[in-house]
Amino acid sequence: MTADEFQDIIKTLPTQPGIYKYYDNKKELIYVGKAKSIRKRVSSYFTKTFTGYKTYELVQRIARIEFTIVDNEQDAFLLENSLIKQFQPRFNINLKDDKSFPYIVIKNEPFPRVFLTRSRIEDGSQYLGPFTSVGKVRELLIFIKQNIQLRTCKLNLTETNIRKHKFKVCLEYHLGNCKGPCEGLQSAEDYAEGLSRLKNLMKGNLTPVIHQFKNEMEQCAEEMKFEKAELIRKKIEHLQNYKATSKVVNEHVGNVDVFSILKDGDIAYVNYLMVNEGTIVLTKTITLEQRLEENEQEVLTFAIGQLRNTFNSEAKELIIPFAIEYPEEGVLITVPKAGDKKKLLELSEKNVNYFIEELKQKKMLRLEGKTKAERNNVLLQLQQDLHLPETPVHIECFDNSNFQGSYPVAAMVYFANGLPDKNQYRKFNIKTVSGINDFASMKEIVTRRYKRLEKENLPFPQLIIIDGGKGQLNAAVEGLHEMNLSGKTTVIGLAKNEEEIFFPGDQQSIKLPWDSESLKLIRRIRDEVHRFGINFHRNQRSRGTFVNELEMIKGIGKNTADILLKKFKSVKKIKELSFEHLAETIGNSKAEIINNYFNAQNKVEAGNK
Repeated sequence: MTADEFQDIIKTLPTQPGIYKYYDNKKELIYVGKAKSIRKRVSSYFTKTFTGYKTYELVQRIARIEFTIVDNEQDAFLLENSLIKQFQPRFNINLKDDKSFPYIVIKNEPFPRVFLTRSRIEDGSQYLGPFTSVGKVRELLIFIKQNIQLRTCKLNLTETNIRKHKFKVCLEYHLGNCKGPCEGLQSAEDYAEGLSRLKNLMKGNLTPVIHQFKNEMEQCAEEMKFEKAELIRKKIEHLQNYKATSKVVNEHVGNVDVFSILKDGDIAYVNYLMVNEGTIVLTKTITLEQRLEENEQEVLTFAIGQLRNTFNSEAKELIIPFAIEYPEEGVLITVPKAGDKKKLLELSEKNVNYFIEELKQKKMLRLEGKTKAERNNVLLQLQQDLHLPETPVHIECFDNSNFQGSYPVAAMVYFANGLPDKNQYRKFNIKTVSGINDFASMKEIVTRRYKRLEKENLPFPQLIIIDGGKGQLNAAVEGLHEMNLSGKTTVIGLAKNEEEIFFPGDQQSIKLPWDSESLKLIRRIRDEVHRFGINFHRNQRSRGTFVNELEMIKGIGKNTADILLKKFKSVKKIKELSFEHLAETIGNSKAEIINNYFNAQNKVEAGNK
């Protein structure tokens, strides 16, 4: 859209606050922005002189403009963040960390269980988090178990079941980790009090928890239950020690969010510290890639919005290194010069610097940070360790990907001279295999790949890595054999868990030293094919490209598939059901069709092992 063309629509743009969206001539959303005045902000793109090529390139691609009016700047800010996260337009800042974070869930059920999860289900359960480290969550759950007595069993503790004496207390009761609600030995009110303590603990607010335990201890002492009083005293001491080791600032700081930023070219690193009652309860550093010429203030504002939304922060004060225009009402911006808040900011800056140093160290473990001679030495070492006839300057690696036993796809990555060549990566939608069959899928993609290379007279890799172990390796070798390509290259299988390497026909695997450069390269290639495959799979699912495996079974329609998935959640679980369980849900005839289908599939898989 040129400046002249823009003049025709400028009068239609509102002067109110809101967001604007730019689309290219392929109807693809390429940029989302917020504005106090939509007309004024959009006009600036077509009237100002650009200092950077990226902004110029953006304007050249704008074919259509859409906008949404909102009540105020804050709503515009929140909507902009939401749209960027959902659509990830090409010219917006790119949040490079995009993984599912762990939560602690309090299940919506009688005497709720508390456990770790990565998925949120809208079933009325309460989710605490998200957290940045699954290891830390597990440590926290152990700490909770040591101090708060909650059940860990999966029993259906309805009032009726308890009244009918259907259950007996287990070892956890006798160990003192559970109060036995299954036999009616603990009331729902007492259990709810334990959950209240857990929530306070999760917020870093230990004072009410310690106070409750002290009251219990004094009550036990008055009743001359000295052994129980001593156990509670130890819990109080445990909590006080935990509180002391967690404390990093003065309690009077209260609840604040702390952010620091460090830029390196087009990449920005932002650290976030969530502080509750003077205790750091969460730390996270994210990486952002700038697509236009955003300044530090703009990048930090964007990151703050994303992080506060992701981690459900309600803190009313932000501690940051410089002033920004943050549109959320009721939030105080503090740029500290001294004192405890300054120390917190310095701690955040220390974290972001450590994160960058750690990235550099990780990069050094890969080949990107090595000279050409060093990379060549690694490849020569790999040749020697695997007894390859040639130096593996060209390596290809294949991996299958599916979701809960459904939606099969595959991916291949290409490494030249020890470095990834992303232009040569390949994605595969499985075409000839019915249902989920990793072996047949592997055979299909390997056959398709090397038929294409042979047809186009392109060079074969010196090494092919099949991720998945013996079954997938045998399937790939079978495909090459049927094309009369055996011996043209070396093929190895990589077991998923143990990092064992298999050669075709060998009963025994080989294990390279865990710290060898050869294994580091193989790990790097394996991790890259996983990343590439998972991203491809996620994109396909989000576009609705897939048909559920159950719908691919002749005689089973979408309604039946939906009923089964709604009840049993995944194809993998359905595959494990007996005929009787299936028949209870969908009737004998359809249960027989599904049972026969999966039995036949199991026989095929067993024959390939």
